[in-house]
Amino acid sequence: MSSVAELLSQAREAALEDAPLLLAHVLKKDRSWLFAWPEYRLQPSQLCQYEQLLKRRQQGEPLAYLTGRKEFWSVELEVSPDVLIPRPETELLVAQALELGLPDQTRILELGTGSGAIAIALGGERPDWTITATDISSAALDIARKNILKHGRSNIRLAQGHWYEATPHDHKYPLILSNPPYVATDDPHLLEDGLPWEPPQALGAGSNGLADLRTIISAAPAHLLPAGWLLVEHGFDQGWAVRKLFTKAGFTRVVTRRDLGGQDRVTLGCYPPSS
Repeated sequence: MSSVAELLSQAREAALEDAPLLLAHVLKKDRSWLFAWPEYRLQPSQLCQYEQLLKRRQQGEPLAYLTGRKEFWSVELEVSPDVLIPRPETELLVAQALELGLPDQTRILELGTGSGAIAIALGGERPDWTITATDISSAALDIARKNILKHGRSNIRLAQGHWYEATPHDHKYPLILSNPPYVATDDPHLLEDGLPWEPPQALGAGSNGLADLRTIISAAPAHLLPAGWLLVEHGFDQGWAVRKLFTKAGFTRVVTRRDLGGQDRVTLGCYPPSS
């Protein structure tokens, strides 16, 4: 039977950077345990599971799907191929929502929640807010529900439907936010970096990647309270086009924020009060 030390040595020689994380996952230990107990020898079933996961990782399957976990906003979330893997750049959407300084007892709407990452992050920072998080996928909502229960976010409710169809038409919000699909359906990047394993409906959005953004932005005024805010995440090269969509829909104070990599990532705007 192979020892932890032997397996880690083999991984280093083969430049398999994620091998320690997969090994720790199989053994149900943290990574530091591996280096504290290098002499531990895996059981045959453990070794088989580790080798299978390692092979899948070498084939490009994302680490998050292999372990079933991904951290977002310092919260560990359950993920599966039914949901998009939360990205660090999406934390900018959470930060911008918090920076608006909306009052207590605010009721907000998140469209396309996936794993529930954004709603759970906001719900933890502002337990006084009531958050409605929607998704068209029942499988995604099952994952979100598990994460909400795990982290005790009693201020989040889930609703199923296509964008605004999931919420009553007479409900209006001071804040709507979304990280919708925004990649062009023929973008070659969809074949790289683990994206073939992620749900295509959470990534692709028409020939230029703007189809869902256009729907969300154009319909937002009917669902916003006077002086309400809309925040959306988008691609690094879509800032100008998204700002144009905001302006066309009647938003003011439209601005695009950049992520830590210096790329356009989140655009927000305020819908003016009715006269």
